[in-house]
Formats: sequence, C-alpha cells, structure tokens
Amino acid sequence: MSTVSIKPVVNSTTYFHVHLISDSTGETLNTILKSVGSRFTAAKPLEHVASLVRSKQQLNEALARIESSPGLVMYTVVDPDLRRHLEVKCAELQVPAISVLDPLLSAFANYLGLEQTLQTGAQYALDEDYFRRIAALDYTLAHDDGQMLWDLETADVVLVGVSRTSKTPTCMYLANRGFKAANVPLVPTTEFPSELESLKHPLVVGLTASPDRLAQIRSTRLKNIDAPEHGGNYSDEGEIRKEIIKAKRLFARKGWPVINVTHRSVEETAASIISRLSSKREGRA
Repeated sequence: MSTVSIKPVVNSTTYFHVHLISDSTGETLNTILKSVGSRFTAAKPLEHVASLVRSKQQLNEALARIESSPGLVMYTVVDPDLRRHLEVKCAELQVPAISVLDPLLSAFANYLGLEQTLQTGAQYALDEDYFRRIAALDYTLAHDDGQMLWDLETADVVLVGVSRTSKTPTCMYLANRGFKAANVPLVPTTEFPSELESLKHPLVVGLTASPDRLAQIRSTRLKNIDAPEHGGNYSDEGEIRKEIIKAKRLFARKGWPVINVTHRSVEETAASIISRLSSKREGRA
C-alpha cells in the first residue's frame, strides 16, 4: 500500500533586521523604509529605531543593538564625527550602512552651488512654514464636516462629497502640508449649502466612490458604533447609488473636478488635489 507524503507548509516570508538611526525624529527614515519595503512583499523588516541620537554614548547603544541583531543600517546623521564613528563600526561588523539623504544632498549642492547646513532637525524649526501648518490644522479642525460655512472663502481647498468618501482624513493630510482645507458633506435629507455657490478663492473638489464600497464602509461604521439596526437608507446600496448620482450631477453643474476615492489612499487623493492646487495657482500667476 503506497503512502502519500504530505509536505509541511513553509512560511515563505523572509524576516530581516533594519536599524534606523537618526539625530532627529526618524520620520524620514521610517517613510523611506515603508516605501522601499513595499516593493519586497515576501520580506518583512524587524525595525530597531534609534532617534535623537546626538552623542557618542547614544550611538554606541545603537551600535550594540546592531551587533546583537545584524542587519541593514539606514541613517540620517549630520555630525561628521558621529557619522564617521557609525560608518567605521558598521564596516567592522560587516553590515551595510546607508546614508539615505546623501545622494539628494549632493545633487542639490551641485545644482545650487551652495553648501548644506549642518543643523540637526532643521526641517522642524519654528519658522514661517511651521506656523503656517499649525494655522492650517486649526482652520481644518474648525471647518470640518460643514462647520463655519460662512468662512469657506478663506480656504485653500473645499472637499464636497457624500458620507464616508474620506473627506476628513484627506483634509487633515492637506492641513499637515500647510493647506487650509474644509469639507462639506452632501446629506440626502438637507438642501445643498448655498454658501458653496459663490466661492471664488478655494479649489472645490468633489469626492465620490463606488456604491458597493460605500455600502460596505457604512455598514462597518454602524457596527463599530453598535447601531446596525439604525442603518436604514444610510447603508443601503440602492439609496447610496442615488446619492452618488445626485452628487455627480451637482459636480458637473458646478464644473468642479471630481476624484473617485474607491481605490485611492488618502495620500494619493491628497497628492492629486495638491497638483490641481498648484495648477490653479500657476494659472492665477
């Protein structure tokens, strides 16, 4: 009697150590790692983060972790002595050390013919840009979900759409980039806000999504707030379809650009809006 051998299921995921060493917050390294790591779906990084590393003692503590868990080293360190110490030790440990900003900094220096500043965390200085972003965040929070409609003319962008089309998170992302963003929901039981009719300064963008996707999101929302029995027309796909058709007719009548967010992340939606804002400002100039 022949026997059938069953091969055990092998986890194909490859795990590897990545050490992120920064003399600032480390956000840049984290963003780059996520971007690059997304290209290698069969590998998962085990992150070791050392931020605000500004002394040799702090760096040695990070190096001890590298020695115990060897792997890729990504760093943004301005101080020349700390950089040299890190690079020498990584070479001794035979682990790759990557200064992720060096190629960009060299390209900028060559193009501009200027020397770079050696100020740590210069991008987080309390300068005009910083206060502009804080003001934008304050504005966006105050103008969320149809609040302060009388003050929309001072916005950079106004997002309009039916419920659950990512209006608020997109506005918050835009505010973090320094844009004053407001959003206005389109509610089936209320009239279209007249304040939107006469806007001249802001870029008004309509957001939409597929009915089945919105029905799924709204149903999940109701379950999360423990009110599935109160869904009614809110999560009914047929009613949602009517909402979207009505919204699209409004967008077409007003000549507003429309973005379908069904298969877009908040970052992708915001990037498209920022591109349109840039084009609009260039047109004004």
